[in-house]
Order: sequence, then structure tokens, then C-alpha cells
Amino acid sequence: MADVARLAGVSHQTVSRVLNEHPSVRDETRARVLDAIATLGYRRNSAARALVTMRSGTIGVVTTGSALYGPTSTLIAVEEAAREQGYFVSVATIRRYDGDTMHRVLEHFMDQGVEGIVVIAPHSDVAAAVDSFRAPVPVILIAARDHPGEGSEQPQVPGAGRVLPVAVDQRLGARLATEHLLGLGHATVEHLCGPIDWFDARERETGWRGALEQRGARVPDPIRGDWSSDRGYAVGLDLATAVRSGAGPTAIFAGNDQLALGLLRAFWESGVRVPDDVSVVGFDDVAGSGHFIPPLTTVRQPFGTLGRRCMAMMVDAFQGHAVRPVSIAPELVVRESTTSPRG
Repeated sequence: MADVARLAGVSHQTVSRVLNEHPSVRDETRARVLDAIATLGYRRNSAARALVTMRSGTIGVVTTGSALYGPTSTLIAVEEAAREQGYFVSVATIRRYDGDTMHRVLEHFMDQGVEGIVVIAPHSDVAAAVDSFRAPVPVILIAARDHPGEGSEQPQVPGAGRVLPVAVDQRLGARLATEHLLGLGHATVEHLCGPIDWFDARERETGWRGALEQRGARVPDPIRGDWSSDRGYAVGLDLATAVRSGAGPTAIFAGNDQLALGLLRAFWESGVRVPDDVSVVGFDDVAGSGHFIPPLTTVRQPFGTLGRRCMAMMVDAFQGHAVRPVSIAPELVVRESTTSPRG
């Protein structure tokens, strides 16, 4: 830093202010310092800085290591948001969801001196294990577990043993999908749901059911599934004959885009026209869903916003501010896989 200050013709303190993005530095001075940094190839010594400040600048993230779109996109979003805030991320992947495993993860993070922990908990076993998490640092839980609407709880400061939730509102997303189909004139909507031990699947089923009940529509038994296109394909083959004869559903809300993809393939093979014979809506808006045949109407989850709101909560907690649980609204993306029913 002394070399940078000398080359830029400024004080050591000014270099420090530039590095810490302090607003009181003039633009021309900031540019001169940044040029000197680039010329000298200066890199901040994070280990030395941690010794001085007693802060590691590191966030611990617990994940299940799932390759599914939602958990993977959430992890990427949290890492990007943490980096934008100047934090490093240390990731711990767990395969067993019990208290002992969580305690070992906590010790692992405490040995690294993490300043906060984010837990990506897509299903109930993970969240149950987090209940035994007595961390001495703020903990943010990304899970749609009995998620209150934003502002519905009194703000609180995360402390030891206290966990605050943030999530995309899965129930609202399912309502948007179902209400879209009902608004097109479908008498009811079938639901091919995800695995029942996943919070997202349960919340989407609840939203679907609530939308039907509010409109006075018949509520069919949900079709149990997983998250795979194979399951969607099998269900599509089972439904195809009834759909062709006019005795099957005219609208299906699939629990995710992979299930919807399997449905589309099975219907195409069976001579069922989407959306003329049956409308299909997915959930997630995965990359490429706009190029399915036909392009898929689906619910888009704002993962970038989720990551930024998660880190904003964490920073507020670091500063001792009260923090509310956060629920983020998804968006319905209407494409060519939905239309009004025949006749």
C-alpha cells in the first residue's frame, strides 16, 4: 500500500479509502490510485487484514450438493451476492441431515472464523437439523418452510440459536400458474407435484389447491411425482389416451420444468397437441424452457434477487440491525404452451 501511495502521490490513508470504496475520495484521486494499483499489480493481503480487523470476511454456506436447478441456482446467487459485498464464501456440502452432522459443519465454519452462515435447505430433513444449529454468528435459512409474508413478523436481530428465513414465495408462484389456466377458461387444473419432503413441492401444492378453492373449482387429487422429466414422461403416457378422447384434463400445472418437459415429450409421441388438446405450465423457467416445443409457460424464480436479499439481511445482522423474514415474489412467464380449452 505504501508503494501504491508513493506512485499515486497520495497518502496511505487515501489508498485505504479507495480500497474500501469510501465515498469521500474525489473521482480523479480514485482513478489515480486505481491506475497505480494496476501498474504495480497490488493485491490486498486478506490474511493480514483479517489479523488486523479480527474479521475473516468469509460467509459459510451449507448446501446438500443437489444438482437440481433450484438449489444450484440458489448457491450461485448467494456466492455472487456475497462477492459483490466483498465477502468470500466457504461451502460445506452435507449428505446426512442430522444434528451431529450439522454440529461438525458448525465447528468447521467456526475454525475458519466465518462471520455468518447461510443454509440452503430445500427439504424438511435439512431444516430439522438446522433447528439444532446453535451458531454464535447470524444464520440465514433459505427455505420455503411455513414462510410468512414479508413484514408479517416483528423484526429481530439474529443471535445464537436464532435462524431467520428468506425464500421465493412458492405458494404465490403456484397460484399465479393456476389462476392463469383458470383465467383461460379451464374448469379445473391437474397438478403433477414434486416430492412431498421438499418444501417447494408442498408450498406449490398448497398454492395450487388454494387457487382452485378460491375460484370454486373442483380440486383433483394431485399426481405424486419427483422432479424428473422421466416421471413427467410416464405420467404423460398414462394421461394421453384420456386427453385424446376428451375425457382427460385440459390443463396441467407441473411442479417444475423438468416434469413439464417429460409431459410435452409424452404428449407429442402420443399425438396429443399442446396447447390445443391440453395446456401445460411448469415452474422455474430453466434455461432453454423458451425453446421447448411448444415454448413453455412457467414461473420464473428471481434467484439473483434472492441472493442479494439474503446478503442484505446478513449485512444488517452484522451491523446489529433488526431483520425481518423476507418473501420474494416470483413472475409468471406466459408462452405458447397454454391457451383456452377446446369448445
